[in-house]
Amino acid sequence: MNSTIYQPFKNFDFKYKNCFLSGDIFSSPIEEINILPAWLLEVANFSGEEQIKLLDESVRSYNALKVPCSTEVLTQFIQPLEDKISAAFAKGYAGVSELDEVDLFRWIGKFMYSLIYIEMNGAVRLQQLSDDGLNMSQGLMHKFGNLNTMIQGIYRDVVFEDFTPWSIVVVPLEDKDTAFSFRDEINTLTFSLKLKDFGIIACLQDNGTNKKYHQELLDQIGGSALSAPQFEELCARFFYSAYLFNRLPEYAIMPVEGAIYVDAMPLKGTFNKPLFDHWQHKTYAQVLQDFWKPWGHTLFEIIKDPTKPISYFEPAALPETN
Repeated sequence: MNSTIYQPFKNFDFKYKNCFLSGDIFSSPIEEINILPAWLLEVANFSGEEQIKLLDESVRSYNALKVPCSTEVLTQFIQPLEDKISAAFAKGYAGVSELDEVDLFRWIGKFMYSLIYIEMNGAVRLQQLSDDGLNMSQGLMHKFGNLNTMIQGIYRDVVFEDFTPWSIVVVPLEDKDTAFSFRDEINTLTFSLKLKDFGIIACLQDNGTNKKYHQELLDQIGGSALSAPQFEELCARFFYSAYLFNRLPEYAIMPVEGAIYVDAMPLKGTFNKPLFDHWQHKTYAQVLQDFWKPWGHTLFEIIKDPTKPISYFEPAALPETN
């Protein structure tokens, strides 16, 4: 393995010619793989024909969501990771809660980056280019590029120097037969999933700040199993705080003898303002309404008291507004 770091955003390498994860580092043939693995579709009792809407408003079935992958990367690195995650999911919360967080990070990161790859391919294919390159926020491309570098740990050594770039929470659920579903927000790299008796929430590039932000509520929850509305409320809080997180994490990335060493720059930087913008109960209530759709809570009901949105947690432990 050489010390070169594959950086697809430098030349917009999203044309299904090279491995989505490793570029052309490996010489093995390329094949297209589903971003939702067969084992997960089987556990979720999905046919694969279920549909998802992409950012360009196109609608695709899960079976149509594929990325190019080196056969060597697939068989020697991705498949062992899938086997590890599959075995943990089969045991439910007991298995998932015992997973090393870096494995969850790589697995969720692979899924999120696969979606990004598909979105980028669509943008390139539609020639949505400007003189300066792809018509997309430089900050977003920087963030996506960092994610790709970090999940290269699937097939090579990626060492995080005394920090973790993620916030990951795994909680037990009261309903032992929860149907599979997931949410993702590409711009903030936020993800949630529920299945069987467990739920997962992940912010993939916040250096652990969202978890600290909600630590009071997480301490209150402890190891208690959450009801379905409670889990969705917890998700809403993380998705909203990820939106309020106002830093673009910077990293010193150094390739050394085939490994990649990643060191986080201080998030404070030269800014004096807090890491999160002000929590607005009204905006949060709008987010919560979307997560609580199955229970029919109206926005008026949620925010009837403007100083205290309703909550399935007591006490609510909401962040203070200014």
